[in-house]
Parts: sequence; C-alpha cells; structure tokens
Amino acid sequence: MNYSIKDFRQQFPDERACLEYVFHKKYPNLKGYYFVQGRKCYANSKGKQIHPIKGTIFEHSSTPLTLWFYAIYLFSASRNGVAAKELQRQLGVTYKTAWRMAKQIRSLMTNGDMLSGTVEVDETYMGGYRKGGYGGKGKTPVFGMVERGGKVKAKPLLRETHLILNEIKKSIKPGSKIMSDKFGVYTKTKKLGYKHEAVNHWRKEFVRGDAHTNSIEGFWSQIKRSISGTHHYVSPKHLGSYVNEFVFRYNRRTSPSPIFSAMVERI
Repeated sequence: MNYSIKDFRQQFPDERACLEYVFHKKYPNLKGYYFVQGRKCYANSKGKQIHPIKGTIFEHSSTPLTLWFYAIYLFSASRNGVAAKELQRQLGVTYKTAWRMAKQIRSLMTNGDMLSGTVEVDETYMGGYRKGGYGGKGKTPVFGMVERGGKVKAKPLLRETHLILNEIKKSIKPGSKIMSDKFGVYTKTKKLGYKHEAVNHWRKEFVRGDAHTNSIEGFWSQIKRSISGTHHYVSPKHLGSYVNEFVFRYNRRTSPSPIFSAMVERI
C-alpha cells in the first residue's frame, strides 16, 4: 500500500497531531488525561502529568515533532536511504542535528526474526579503501544470511569461525539447508544440525542445480550501491546501523503496509 506525502500531511498536520499519536500509542487504554496547552505533556484532574516523548527517540530534543515525523517519512519514502546533508536541506536544521536525527531514526530499524528453509550465507567487505584481494585498508567485514524468497539478516562480523557459527546458530533454525561458497567454516554447519551445499566461486562455479548464493550476492550489490550513491562513505563505528536500515527495507519489500507505518509503530 502506497503512503504518499498527501497521506502524511493529512495524518500529521501539526505538532499536536504528532504528540497525540505518540501518547495514544504508548498509553492506548489510558483515560481522563487532557493535553496541556503549550507543553509536550498530558495531565489529569489530580494534576498528575505524563510526558509521552520520554523514552522515545524524541527525548532531550528541542526539534519540533513535525520535523521528526517528516524525517521519518523521508526515510520511509526513499529506497536508498537519506543522507544527513539531505535532511539538513529538507528540514532547515544544522548538520549536527540532522546527523543525530538520522542516527536515532535508524535505531527504529531493527530486525529479529529467525530464518529457515533454504538460507544463503556469505561475507563481504564494506567501507574504507580496498586494493586487490579481500579486505583492505578501512574495510569492515559484514556477514549476511538470506532466506530464499524471504528475509535477510546481516551485521558487521569478523571472519572468524566461532563468531560466524554462533551467528548462524542464533539466526537460522536447525534443520535448515545452508547454501554457501567454499569458505571452510560452512562445512562445520553439518555438525550443528544443518544441511549444507556449496558452490566453488574460485573455479567459476556459480550455480549447480539449486545450489547458489545469488540472492545474498544481489543483496550485497544493492546495499553497496545505495551506500556509495547516498552516503559515499560510512565509518566502521556506525556501519552496523546502516546495514540494519537496508535489512529493514529488504525485509519489507513485499509488505502490504507502508514502511512509514512500521517505523512509527516502533517509536
């Protein structure tokens, strides 16, 4: 379902509408409270006050809620992410404020479902400068898993056997079929209760029957193009939040509900 800028402006026309959304989301069954004019709070007849934005990404921010919600809309409407510089231009705030807002909005884009069925696994490198071979100066290893026809999980992770196996155990249901390249660590997944097949990329073998890693390779291409085109460079310190953002988008690519709705539900 498409959620247009017209829909957004009708739902959140002013500061009061944004605050009421947060209040009713946090306290859906609370009765007897009224909006306190000129303040971001509600009170009852006994003088007890509730501040809905406490504990949300808006806490400690002097930026109007209308700008926050519009920034969330921009993130939801973009396929390739939104740079802090673009937020700065669109919202009319400082770059520091825009960067902080973008960081907080990405914190809403978390992913937690386990994968099952046929799952492709692979590693790649992102960021920094690379000259030949794997890795390179400033490069950060990222490990990913994608369920055929389903969801993806990915995170920055060192290419160490115990770390990768632990991540597989946490993320893929036992009994699932794992597809990979010939990286030796994946042969150990059989002892963990998984089925396993591999293709040998070094020998130019990319598909053998239903054994391939085309889905996860396609995800890597998509996220790298998006980061390169939108952000140009992402530091290792913050790479995880950017990866989460694109995982969040990928996992909702066929969802009938707008990404905007999924994001504001997590405020």
